[in-house]
Amino acid sequence: MVSKINSVSINWLEWTKIEVEVDVSYWVTSFTIVWLADTSIQESKERVRTAVKNSGYSFPTTRITVNLAPADIRKRWPSFDLAIAIWILAKDFEFSDDFLNKSIFLWELALDGKLRWISSILPSVIFAKENNYKYIFVPEENREEASLIPGINIVAVNNLTEIVDILNETVEAPIAPKINIKDFLSIDKFEVDFAQIIWQEQAKRTLLIAGAWGHNLLMEWPPGSGKTMLAKAFASILPEMSIDEVIEVSKIYSIAGLLTKEKPLIFRRPFRKVHHTASIISIVGGWRDSRPGEISLSHKWVLFLDEFLEFDNKLIETLRQPIEDGEITINRINASYKYPAKFTLIWALNPCPCGFLWDKEKPCICSQSQVEKYRSKLSGPILDRMDIFINVPRVKIEDFDTQKAKKTSSKDMKEIIERARKIQLARFTGTGKTYNSEMSNKEIEKFCKIWVEEDKFIKNSVQKLDLSTRAYFRILKLAQTIADLEWSDTIKIPHLAEALSYRKK
Repeated sequence: MVSKINSVSINWLEWTKIEVEVDVSYWVTSFTIVWLADTSIQESKERVRTAVKNSGYSFPTTRITVNLAPADIRKRWPSFDLAIAIWILAKDFEFSDDFLNKSIFLWELALDGKLRWISSILPSVIFAKENNYKYIFVPEENREEASLIPGINIVAVNNLTEIVDILNETVEAPIAPKINIKDFLSIDKFEVDFAQIIWQEQAKRTLLIAGAWGHNLLMEWPPGSGKTMLAKAFASILPEMSIDEVIEVSKIYSIAGLLTKEKPLIFRRPFRKVHHTASIISIVGGWRDSRPGEISLSHKWVLFLDEFLEFDNKLIETLRQPIEDGEITINRINASYKYPAKFTLIWALNPCPCGFLWDKEKPCICSQSQVEKYRSKLSGPILDRMDIFINVPRVKIEDFDTQKAKKTSSKDMKEIIERARKIQLARFTGTGKTYNSEMSNKEIEKFCKIWVEEDKFIKNSVQKLDLSTRAYFRILKLAQTIADLEWSDTIKIPHLAEALSYRKK
């Protein structure tokens, strides 16, 4: 007898329907799994055998052949235990065809027949929904996470016995109630508020612009200028995530194994701070099993590289492609994986090895050759991809007067960003874009409203500063964001002038 049970093979952000076919022949006793199953799946034989027996059911002492089709897809993760067990039990029970044909069965079985909690359930539930399945069986511990995806019936169960009763229709399937993601969205408390940072209003202004839709930022500052506090406070003004963004980002964290039972979804925009000792693979992605790296974990907001010039030069140049394309492709001998990487890049660096070049209070002790060698990693192509450049001075101790200092709070800054966000969402309706920084050159011509006088000003300025064509379009995108922050319908000369002031001289 041959039957088919529906399952899914997950290869990071790619997933494929797998038909689990099982054949029982009355030959010598054996148990074989064929068609590109990795070691963890081959071990399913003993888990399934033991789980079925410990659940009180008989296991056939015959020749069993399990085929995981299609044959050309490499199967990973121990996620076919349940599908194999369901088929083996189907010979002794009359399971409902409605469930068998319209359901997805995957997940790992414990030796006692219990379904184990898994960290990559979100992509599987989305796959079931998009392919019009009616049910997906999930472990009880994953019920809340799976129930956040609408349009699919979530059947949450504890063990194999419960599934058999449901498929036999002796008990009603416990369909989990849907959970509204909005109920989980709440105002987070952040470690640092911008109100705590004084005498750095220019830095706050640039971070406000960068936060208002994804403009890359390079900050040069000497030691003691407050870069750590500014970076921590930046996370507090990032705009709230939409439901689609929550699901999109959570998928990446799910397949990377970074979600937990206590934190089943990512509700706060990612802010990934990476140390310069991190390897290229950990940042770009790949590893031995092609998992996503930090640039993909930063998708939909911030990748913060501190002490930027301490990073390997190869990594710096590798970032050029994902900055431009918003994705990274990892090629391996037997497969190629594409991960999203639409991140805002923030670089923090000292101007020289000692950190005090151009400092008015403390003299620099570096030689000219040391400075040139240190700054040689700042190549033209990588600088061309940055939108904002700013020098952040140290605050003098005599100026450290908290009573006189202007205290712009994170709440105030976030309100301005959210207001600009609504303008941009309305602008890009139906285009698939959400941020000014995502605009192509053609879209810049369409959406960036600029009059004759402003057009003449920007072109003359770009020519005098000897800037590239790429820099010209980046200035227009930045000027559009500045205009949005001020609720201006068109880009005006002050907006262009401010955008130009942030270019590297």
